[in-house]
Amino acid sequence: MNEQKHSAGTHGPVENNPTRSWVKFIIGWLVVFTIRLFPFRPPNVEGVMATLMPFSKQYGPIAGFAFGFLSIALFDFALDALGVWTLITGASYGLLGVVAYFFLRKRASSRWNYFAFSFIGTLVYDALTGLSIGPLFFGQSFMEALVGQVPFTLWHLAGNCAFALILSPALERWVVGNEALEYRALMGRFGRAA
Repeated sequence: MNEQKHSAGTHGPVENNPTRSWVKFIIGWLVVFTIRLFPFRPPNVEGVMATLMPFSKQYGPIAGFAFGFLSIALFDFALDALGVWTLITGASYGLLGVVAYFFLRKRASSRWNYFAFSFIGTLVYDALTGLSIGPLFFGQSFMEALVGQVPFTLWHLAGNCAFALILSPALERWVVGNEALEYRALMGRFGRAA
């Protein structure tokens, strides 16, 4: 049985099945890739968190983990930059995808709920990744990692929170909650029954 629910920005049911919404996931990853490939942006101003939240809220913890992990892994693979950091940062974003589902599932879809999770999630993510990768894999002292992490985290917070206020609600409305991007609707346009 296909579970369906209403999502913000739609007038009808939106499938809650990620296998029927693969086009939406591709659009989400393209958004992440586009922001991350934007020239002259600080390396920690990226759209993974903002894109991850509406997908996690709609499709659940497993899809949230997959979206977060694959956002990092696919990007690193495409740029031939795979390494141990891919596993750590990918798993960290994956875990944030799981937590985002539980944080957002019973809350209204609002800019402020996205902002709140983004703020807390960014602090947790930067603590997990910024204070572990350098000391564990590159011989950096913990104090050097901590001091270097402060300005990085400030930029990361500014970027993630701004994207949470603007990008997350837009993605929820125009992509995640858009029934025209559902598998059945797309196949119907091409003359095949779903």
